[in-house]
Amino acid sequence: MRRTRSLELAVALGLDAMLGDPPDRWHPVAWFGRAASVLERRYWRDDRRVGALVAGALVVGGTLVGAVIDRVPGGALASAWVALGGAGLRRRALDVARALDDGDLEQARAWLGWLVGRDRDGLDATEIARATIESVAENTVDAVLGPMVWHVALGSMGSIALRAVNTLDAMVGHRNARFERFGWFAARLDDLVMAPPRRLAIALAAPSHRRLLPAARSHPSPNAGPMEALVAAAVGVRLGGVNRYGDAVVELPVLDGGPPPDAAAIRRAVRWSRSVTLGTLAFLAVAEQAANAAVGRAP
Repeated sequence: MRRTRSLELAVALGLDAMLGDPPDRWHPVAWFGRAASVLERRYWRDDRRVGALVAGALVVGGTLVGAVIDRVPGGALASAWVALGGAGLRRRALDVARALDDGDLEQARAWLGWLVGRDRDGLDATEIARATIESVAENTVDAVLGPMVWHVALGSMGSIALRAVNTLDAMVGHRNARFERFGWFAARLDDLVMAPPRRLAIALAAPSHRRLLPAARSHPSPNAGPMEALVAAAVGVRLGGVNRYGDAVVELPVLDGGPPPDAAAIRRAVRWSRSVTLGTLAFLAVAEQAANAAVGRAP
């Protein structure tokens, strides 16, 4: 009987919804992050080639681990589960929304720290809601659609390698003095591997939800920009503006999908994330069955 990776994904999404992420001490992504941190501290140089070698070694290592896991009974299902991060993302976003409902900006900023790396001190309710929705948009493709697409394409190798690339980009793919050169390869690799899930999300989106995509072309991230444009139109809010990261100030294009966001808009963004996930799963299941049927008919 032919293995069905989309069925593995459906079960993994159910596990993610019921159980969430494993604790960090048992989570392979956390293990990978610690290993990457050790290598970064040991081998850091202000050099693109060194950064590419370190990132390449880590991603190849993760891919080989995925190849081994794929051959272990139940390993592919387990790898799909730990690669997915949608339930935790949505749970934290709703935590922020509840804190905003209660008028507790300090608690809302604390929950927001689980989602974003930008400075949170002094953010008002509107800016907290904006940051939360932008995180839901970006991480829906990074932590959900990306692992789904690559798991169906390559099994455990694909989902684990994808999360390895995501993790490296989050750690070193920054435009600052330390990582401008060292993290260049990791950032470009993340842009490359996230292109298929991003394009699939755009293709599956309702035409009215694509209306802000032209405004996202000036966004510094080819992945985050389009996803934020989709959610701004789908939820009906205004996203973008100025973000601060320490001494760095980043001005993003304004995606004017409606009024400034609030707690209710966060909840709509969470529903959008769920619907995009289910729509992608349905598409991947149909595509996989069609591919399997075509292979079965081949001489």
